[in-house]
Amino acid sequence: MKNLFRSISVIGVSAMVLTSCVTEQQSEKTISGLDPAAFDSTINGKKTELFTLKNKNGMEVCITNFGGRVVSLVVPDKDGKPTDVVLGYDNIAQYADTVNSPSDYGSSVGRYANRINKGKITIEGQEYQLPKNNFGHCLHGGNSGWMYQVYDAEQPNDTTLLLTIVSPDGDNGFPGTVKATTKYTVLSNNTLDITFEATTDKETVVNMTNHSYFNLNGDPSNVGTNMILYVNADNFTPADSTYMTTGEIAPVEGTPMDFRKAHALSETINDTTFQQIRNATGYDHNWCLNTYKDGKGDDTQVCASLYSPQTGIFLEMFTNEPGVQVYTGNFQGTGITCKNGVKYPKHVSVCLESQKYPDSPNKKDWPSPYLKPGEKYYSHVAYKFSVK
Repeated sequence: MKNLFRSISVIGVSAMVLTSCVTEQQSEKTISGLDPAAFDSTINGKKTELFTLKNKNGMEVCITNFGGRVVSLVVPDKDGKPTDVVLGYDNIAQYADTVNSPSDYGSSVGRYANRINKGKITIEGQEYQLPKNNFGHCLHGGNSGWMYQVYDAEQPNDTTLLLTIVSPDGDNGFPGTVKATTKYTVLSNNTLDITFEATTDKETVVNMTNHSYFNLNGDPSNVGTNMILYVNADNFTPADSTYMTTGEIAPVEGTPMDFRKAHALSETINDTTFQQIRNATGYDHNWCLNTYKDGKGDDTQVCASLYSPQTGIFLEMFTNEPGVQVYTGNFQGTGITCKNGVKYPKHVSVCLESQKYPDSPNKKDWPSPYLKPGEKYYSHVAYKFSVK
């Protein structure tokens, strides 16, 4: 799903209170080249930091508690070279500046990832109006969704980070006080394992995801359409010109949406004879995963994968969710300077977002996103990296 460079109204950095923390000594840089001091700040009275997770096999993941964002993710390429495979910024100021550098780079999205039609949901007969911040719809929980909030953070060891947030009743129009956690774990087999959990005191909707932008080529200054995508899905949910799902579940057979046999994005991403490609100027769609059956997802099976023939880096995705949103950076190419001074071009990356289908609150036959008091929301996604 496209990042927030698109027509979206978000809170401006001027609406935040951001204070830099000045240190006398420069902190040691991470393997990915980040300076942790550039993330030491205070936003709306809460401290932000950069947390580093690593294992003994050359994997390093740097995360800021501002929006629960994965800032860098380093894994070895086929020659053993440490390679940062996600997009982002190298300082907290750019992440917090929603006027000049708006983005959802690497974020833990909530309360509801993706779109809700016209920002309306109905719960127990009562209609709630949510922000209409993207083409007349509610996207990623609204103008001040969780990606722009500071999570409380606890790092018990080198491989684990626990982030927590409390979203009050009425937050961006959503009912119920929701307590949510995002747990990041770096496993010994070079997997970034993410679990999302939440509870509520009033019936509401919850749909969390991670919004990392993957470029496995190690060179985000160039387009990434050489990457080879696989999606284990026989069907997808078509969307209209406002990126809203139509309610149809359509077969991928015979269309550019068919990635059941892995192929390079370049083979189909520019096929403007297909309306769905034309609408999104690339891919920005939800696939209905074959790994989800009878109301349960099998997170032991690969639901999607991405491969760079350039670096040999191979990413496999696992989730218990019914859908994955594949977004190919269609609204990048803005000229904004990002990590390492790079200006990302259009189609430079691929997002693989585990999720309930878009607008599921208004599609009664689709997997339910509703959460009631006494229940626990649980979502799991894992990104496993290797070389081949």
